[in-house]
Amino acid sequence: MIKTLEKKFILLLFILCYSAHAQKVGLVLSGGGASGLAHIGVIKSLEENNVPIDYITGTSMGALIGCLYAIGYSPQQMEKFVKSDEFKSWAYGNIEDKYVYYFKKKEDNASWIVFKLALDSSLETTLPTNLISPVPIDFAIMEKTAGAIAAANYNFDSLFVPFRCLAADIDKKKPVVLKQGDLGEAVRASLSYPFYLKPIMIDGKLLFDGGIYNNFPSDVMLNDFYPDIIIGSNVTNNAPPPQEDNLISQLKTMLLNKTNYKIECENGIIIEPSADVGLFDFSSPQSLIDSGYVAAQRKMSQIKEFIPRTITPEELNKKRALFLKKERPIEFKNIYIEGLNKQQSNYARKLLIPKQEIVPIEQLKSRYFRLAEDDKIKDIFPKARYNNQSGYYDLNLNIKKEKNLFLQVGGDFSNRPISEGFIGAQYNHLGNSAISIMGNTYFGKLYNSAQLAMRFDFPFKLLFYVEPSFTLNRMDFFNSSDAPLILDTKPPYLIQEDQHGEIIIGVPTGKKSKITVSAGFADLTDQYYQTTKFSEKDTADKTTFNSFTSCLSYEVNSLNRKQYASEGIYTAIKLRYVNGEEYDQPGSTSLVRTPFQKDHQWFQLKAVHDDYFFTSRIYKAGVYFEGVLSDQDFFNNYTASVLNAPAFQPIPEGKTLFQESYRAYNYVAGGLKNIISFGKNIDLRLEGYLFQPYQQIVQLPDLSAGYTPPFSQRYIIATAALVGHTPLGPISFSVNYYDHEQTKYTFLFHFGYILFNKSAFD
Repeated sequence: MIKTLEKKFILLLFILCYSAHAQKVGLVLSGGGASGLAHIGVIKSLEENNVPIDYITGTSMGALIGCLYAIGYSPQQMEKFVKSDEFKSWAYGNIEDKYVYYFKKKEDNASWIVFKLALDSSLETTLPTNLISPVPIDFAIMEKTAGAIAAANYNFDSLFVPFRCLAADIDKKKPVVLKQGDLGEAVRASLSYPFYLKPIMIDGKLLFDGGIYNNFPSDVMLNDFYPDIIIGSNVTNNAPPPQEDNLISQLKTMLLNKTNYKIECENGIIIEPSADVGLFDFSSPQSLIDSGYVAAQRKMSQIKEFIPRTITPEELNKKRALFLKKERPIEFKNIYIEGLNKQQSNYARKLLIPKQEIVPIEQLKSRYFRLAEDDKIKDIFPKARYNNQSGYYDLNLNIKKEKNLFLQVGGDFSNRPISEGFIGAQYNHLGNSAISIMGNTYFGKLYNSAQLAMRFDFPFKLLFYVEPSFTLNRMDFFNSSDAPLILDTKPPYLIQEDQHGEIIIGVPTGKKSKITVSAGFADLTDQYYQTTKFSEKDTADKTTFNSFTSCLSYEVNSLNRKQYASEGIYTAIKLRYVNGEEYDQPGSTSLVRTPFQKDHQWFQLKAVHDDYFFTSRIYKAGVYFEGVLSDQDFFNNYTASVLNAPAFQPIPEGKTLFQESYRAYNYVAGGLKNIISFGKNIDLRLEGYLFQPYQQIVQLPDLSAGYTPPFSQRYIIATAALVGHTPLGPISFSVNYYDHEQTKYTFLFHFGYILFNKSAFD
């Protein structure tokens, strides 16, 4: 009896001593791509049950989640973050829409694909090493971690929770344990999944995703921290044997070593959330978090048996607040740039921190993405380091210049004879200013064009660009018609040519808007018959218009696609002045045989508003408005007058047709767009528009132009289009309706972009 009591006393004493020793708990988080979001649910469950977390090790997505907790994020904050649009943007390599800089955008063209070449390397090109842009995630990780790691004096052991993450050195073929230095850099290396997110260089080593050699770093937890208890959250397993027709499974087998998903110590507990999603499928974060929470709750009784020690919410919050209090506001004073020469560095520095001012990180963020969007910059990797002497952070940037030469290939294939090819080229030079030399050509039965342009971007405090250009356009509405070439059949013989040169000066007025001022010349030539009854021996009428034109324009553009957009807004207000001389040379079928000459001048105000005001996953709605107000007068005859009138062309096919009913000097027009989405890349578009000219231009008996009474006629355009969005361009099947046209219903199939170079008075 006494011996039994002695044994119980000794056991009780042992338990008390063990508790007094304050058991240390280590949490190990596996890699696993999007499935790793389940780790948040595991941490949430542990906190709710007052289970302490004294150390964290993680790989890949486990490194990211572990890092967020180690720098003081609560499970609720992590949950809110991974459900945000910001997280989705950088997880998929997209810059948040509010940081996309329209001012940097070049004019849309019909290109499908761009090849980037370096003139200084024998025109060699290389395959891309990543599917997504690293720019958003690189900045985001720096932004999240810079303050915390500075507070920890760049020692991972001094974070809110001591932390380790794993990367892979593929040269030495071994894992690398990261425990000090730049925390953001370390986590970014651990996330560098091959072919998805490019690797980064740390201390001369090219580091990839830690999961290549160790996807569950329980051994690192044991060796570095030696905790009393290890809790492991594992959301993945070793890849199954490779399959004959599955390239991904073959790559996984070649790239990833087998990992031991067991805890090599007596006091270890494995939690295995059932988070079975695609490696990069971040579309349902809540379900993944919930799976982790449920899995941890199922193990909670076992966890509490192993860990009698608890930490109350009050104690945890106090500890978290004390750590966060040590963080200093992230404000930058100095920039140090690697990878560029002196002139190029000056260009980048002026865009980021002009005149050595102190820049808070949120203000820098906008400028940073503005620089990253420059097509002369390939890559930027940022690191922030606190400078004890200045009291501010230094910004260290490793910038890679983009290759000099871009080659573009594209066009459009159609069931109608409007197919076209497109070839473009762009040469870039980066120095104290940025210069682009651009050229392109379109070729087809309907449309042929050539354009040469230059653009000079100046990084002054007031940003602006100067862009001179020269363009040749030719539209042949006769040879591109699919109507039988017999008498009395539309379209008539119509060929429009314009050559114009202009200089544009543009300044940004916001991230999505700019103001441009332009001036130039335009020489227009129209060849046409004023009757459908002509033979090969007849000569066409020819009207030329040589003019000077200038334009003041304000544009806002946040559309998500250059054609068949489904989100965003486009607004343009353009005031144009035209002053020129018309010269008309009658053809053999004209009623008048003497040449005609007349001076014209007019002002034109044009407004366009394209707004997708409602968007959901399945349904999107938009409204379109267009209006023109002008004091333009008639040309010598009806056909010349209509050819030189503004045209309402709200759907792609309309840009390929000469439709007299939808041309007027003064009009208002508008319509509604309804888009039903079948998945991410297939849309059914139902659109209807009303065109209301103030006065319709009509042909008088002497073939001159006249007006109908005001508002006496109006016309409808409608379309139903099934559109698929491919990596190269859209593929569309549409049925279109044009009121009052001889051919009211049309069917159009096309693959590619129905886009053209700007005409003289666009």
